[in-house]
Amino acid sequence: MSAPSLSSRHEALLRLVIAADEPVQPRSLEQALETSRPTINRTLRDLVTGGFLEKLGDGRSTRYAATDAAKAVISGRPSASSTAARPGLLEWSPATMPLIAALRAPLGTRTPVGYDSNFVTSYIPNQSSLLPPQLATELFDAGRSRDQLPAGTYVREVLEQLLIDLSWSSSRLEGNNKSLLDTKALFEHAEQEGPLDEDTLMLLNHKNAIEFMVDAVPTEGITVPVIVDLQAKLMKDLLKDSRDIGSIRQRVVNIDGSVYSPSNIPVLLEETLILIIDKVRHIRNPVEAAFFLWVNVAYLQPFADGNKRTSRLSANMPLMLYNCAPLSFLDVERSDYATAMLGIYEQRNVAAAVELFEFIYRRSIQKYSVLRASLSQPDPLRTKYRQALNELMQFVVFYSRTLDDAFLEVRVDAADLEALRVIANTELDRMEQYNCARYNLARGMTQRWIDAGRPR
Repeated sequence: MSAPSLSSRHEALLRLVIAADEPVQPRSLEQALETSRPTINRTLRDLVTGGFLEKLGDGRSTRYAATDAAKAVISGRPSASSTAARPGLLEWSPATMPLIAALRAPLGTRTPVGYDSNFVTSYIPNQSSLLPPQLATELFDAGRSRDQLPAGTYVREVLEQLLIDLSWSSSRLEGNNKSLLDTKALFEHAEQEGPLDEDTLMLLNHKNAIEFMVDAVPTEGITVPVIVDLQAKLMKDLLKDSRDIGSIRQRVVNIDGSVYSPSNIPVLLEETLILIIDKVRHIRNPVEAAFFLWVNVAYLQPFADGNKRTSRLSANMPLMLYNCAPLSFLDVERSDYATAMLGIYEQRNVAAAVELFEFIYRRSIQKYSVLRASLSQPDPLRTKYRQALNELMQFVVFYSRTLDDAFLEVRVDAADLEALRVIANTELDRMEQYNCARYNLARGMTQRWIDAGRPR
């Protein structure tokens, strides 16, 4: 099969495999593309024959990986989406180009503007819409989980990868010079020796902030204190004045490269942030809510620093509550991101932001739906030791035993001991009130164990 003969079905499947960044099972492709298994199998055979995919393993362990030839071909082909021409590059639509040209004009030719409170006060949840309503519905249908699961389940299932993706991409938009591989290596080593440079601190702060958000939002919801705490996590040890961390801004801020001047009245900043959070909590479509929160926090600039970082992470809060794919901000250029923000700052025009948001969220949906589907296969070790795991959790949480003592009470093959220990520690790390019932643990008792510091 030659590159020009790739059908839309072949190309869609190939893009999913490339986006996953790891070998993919046929079942995960079947779920992501909502296509029958026979059709998936035929497409996979075609792509293997054409040299675009490599088959790994046999039987139920079969996975497929993209070849270098596939990556080269896809990187040079236009996407089915009008907003994404190829990986890593956003192409603005013709309708948006006049706005882009106006935003790229010399600063001296652009009219200075201040904060317009009407941008948020005129917005009526579920009547107004910043995203085109059809697009918001389409993205929600594409990104949501079909399973009836507790809030936050989707993001927890892909959390390990999201921590790397979102921390790196958000930091990169702030000028961070660490690579994606550097970020992965950093997060794999919990202990850091010696003083940390600013780039490392920024990445670690992102990781801590995302972990905080994943824990807090499903139980506390979207609140002003959660947003403020998120900024505090993001800016820890990065600002000279500690009074600027976790508090509403008390001083003037300037936006580089823009004629926009945010409000500098602390009372107004706080009242408007409260209004933004109140409105976002009432928006039924979580994708519209994510977009609303993202642009409004950035436009308001309620903090002395870290506003854009806080807006990017907080955009994930509504998606998390509705078990939608998270928003990682991968594959967007700093110049494109800055242009989208300028459209809001200087003209209250969301056209460029809409196109950028659609571009990055479609890519996030694509990546995390494949990843999540690949993780949905039952773990043979968990299945084998289903009862043993239940007993281990009981011993530690209910009987206040150490995990080492608990392992003495259950039968585990020597060859499986270390692997099961890792699983048990992971389950104890993730134990919460809303999921403790699967181990026959009471909510109150589990919360007391959590409050005691999760002793084990």
